[in-house]
Amino acid sequence: MFCSRCGQNVSEGNRFCQNCGQEVGVAAPAAQAAPPLPNMGSVSGPLVYGGFWLRFVAYLIDGVILGIPFGLVVMVLFVMFGGFGLMMHRRVGDPRAAAAFLGPMFLGFLFAMLLFVGLQWLYFAGLESSERQATFGKSAMSLRVTDLQGQRLSFGHATGRFFSKIITGLIPLGIGYIMAGFTEKKQALHDMIAGTLVVRKL
Repeated sequence: MFCSRCGQNVSEGNRFCQNCGQEVGVAAPAAQAAPPLPNMGSVSGPLVYGGFWLRFVAYLIDGVILGIPFGLVVMVLFVMFGGFGLMMHRRVGDPRAAAAFLGPMFLGFLFAMLLFVGLQWLYFAGLESSERQATFGKSAMSLRVTDLQGQRLSFGHATGRFFSKIITGLIPLGIGYIMAGFTEKKQALHDMIAGTLVVRKL
C-alpha cells in the first residue's frame, strides 16, 4: 500500500509510513484555509488635486467662519477704547479731538489685526495638521491638505504653509493664488514653497 500523505510505498504490517510518519489508512489532514482578510480599501491610490474654484469656495466659507469672531472682537475693542463716546463728543475741525479719536482706534485696530492673524494661524495650521487634514471650508468641499507623498502634515509643516501665504499675497493680482488653477498639481505658490498638496477625497 502507499502512504496517503507522501505516496511512499509502505510495507505490509507497518502502521506508520517510514518516510513521513503518517498513520497508514488515515487521510492526511487538509491544509486549513486562511480566513479571508477584511476589505480595508486601497491604502494608496492616484491623487485627485483640488482645483482653484473648489479652493476658492472653501476659502470663502473659512472667511465667514473666522470673520464672525473677528467682527465681535473689533466691536468689543471699539467699546473698550471709548470709540462711541469719542464719536459723540468730538468737535468737528478740532485737531485735538481728532487725535484723541484716531489714536486709540489705531492701537485697537493694530491689536485686533495681530489677534486675527494669530486666530487664523491656529485655525488653519491646527485643523490642516489634525486627523481631518482640512479646515471646515475644505471639509465642506471634500478637500484635504497633504505633503507631496499624500501624507498628513505635522503642525510645524502646516505652520510653514500658513505663513508662506504672506509671499503668495505679495504677488500682484492674486496670481500666487490663481496658480492653483493651472499648475500641474493644482498648487498655489505657498503650496510649492511649503511642499504641500490640496487633494480631493474620493
